[in-house]
Amino acid sequence: MRTLAAAALVLAVPPGAALAAERPAIKVNRWQEDWSVLADPARRTEPLDGLKYVPLGPDAHLSLGLTLRERLELGDAPTFGEDAPDTSLSQRLQVHADARLGQGWRAFVMLEDVRAIGRRHVGGADADRLDLRLAFVDHVGELAGGKVTVRVGRQDFPIDQQRFLSARDGPGVRQSFDAVWADWSRGPWTLAAFASQPVQYADDEAFDDTSSGHVRLDLARVERKVFGGAVSAYAGRLDRSSARYGDAVGQEDRQVYDLRYVGKTKSLDWDLEAMAQRGEVGSADVRAWAAGARGGWTFESVPWTPRLGLQGDLASGDRRRGDGRLGTFNPLYPNAAYFTRAGYTGYANIVHLKPSVTVEPTSKLTVMVALAGQWRRTTADAIYGQPFVAYAGTAGQGGRWTGAYAHLRADYVVGPSLTATVEAVHFEAGGALRASGRDDSDYLGLELKYGW
Repeated sequence: MRTLAAAALVLAVPPGAALAAERPAIKVNRWQEDWSVLADPARRTEPLDGLKYVPLGPDAHLSLGLTLRERLELGDAPTFGEDAPDTSLSQRLQVHADARLGQGWRAFVMLEDVRAIGRRHVGGADADRLDLRLAFVDHVGELAGGKVTVRVGRQDFPIDQQRFLSARDGPGVRQSFDAVWADWSRGPWTLAAFASQPVQYADDEAFDDTSSGHVRLDLARVERKVFGGAVSAYAGRLDRSSARYGDAVGQEDRQVYDLRYVGKTKSLDWDLEAMAQRGEVGSADVRAWAAGARGGWTFESVPWTPRLGLQGDLASGDRRRGDGRLGTFNPLYPNAAYFTRAGYTGYANIVHLKPSVTVEPTSKLTVMVALAGQWRRTTADAIYGQPFVAYAGTAGQGGRWTGAYAHLRADYVVGPSLTATVEAVHFEAGGALRASGRDDSDYLGLELKYGW
């Protein structure tokens, strides 16, 4: 059974002639595509294939592409009633050029224009008019019997389940990094490392995004494939010149240590991850942690191939003000749509349990329904929204019960280049939210995504 993520993120190629079946699928990360298969003129079977493969010389070609995402969002009580009802259209347009220059060399450039039409409060992840999204050069070669890739420039890092390090595909503006990346793989082993400065987004004028020395994120990762899946671990460091938490202010030097195990058999799939964080924020010592698990059982022989899923998430919060110890987990650069696209809550000071059922009525349609409950780990710390913003007045107020929500999502593959998604969320506010004057909230999102 296709997973929900596969239906949403990879636009499947329909059955047809053998030549057409070898075309690459349109991916969320367009730089991961390779259109060199169109070097054979007989495989250029679609309109504009002459632009998907433009010969530049022996063993070199240029590929052009475009991605357009239109998402209509309706919220009757954003931030649990703190804001008035809001209806907006999020529009993301990306155009890119991928030049394969021969002998393992490549240059990739993507421009992006993101608009938040009608949105009452526009944040840094909502709008970014005409700017440089990606621009890098990489080289693929051989080293010590394995494949090595070195990449320099503006790029993104969708790591693992993207709980804590993501390309941030949920909001309008994705997250990029100005970085040096290197990875090496041989047999079951993959090693990777990068040194980066996250891009700081602005929307005052065209091409005004920057990166500076005020924020650094460096990381080293190892992965080994095992029977049915893979085990990975990484260690990293987040360095920010200025950070502000409820119980700590100052320079943030946070070390992160992550362990993950993901796998799948014929019926069972699982994704387990845990992270510990140490370091300092100002004069306070960081002692934070988080864990996440997703798993499911698919009934392959039952009509609509239902999958019963269960998701659980934990993240630490600060237990006591003024004790010189900061327990608030920092989710780094999370996938804002990890819980739902409504983005009501974030991955900090949280306990989250979510059973779900996913069915596939047709080969093109996937439907998921879920009910979830949320608590906070400690009442001394706040409830956090996306991406990592404390709801004012929640720290130290109310109990642990944050609330429950119902979640419905349907993904439809219209064609090889077009997908449609409908997502609805109803969040029933619990005592911890109501104690701060907040209320229930509803969300409806309608999305069309086209890739060429």
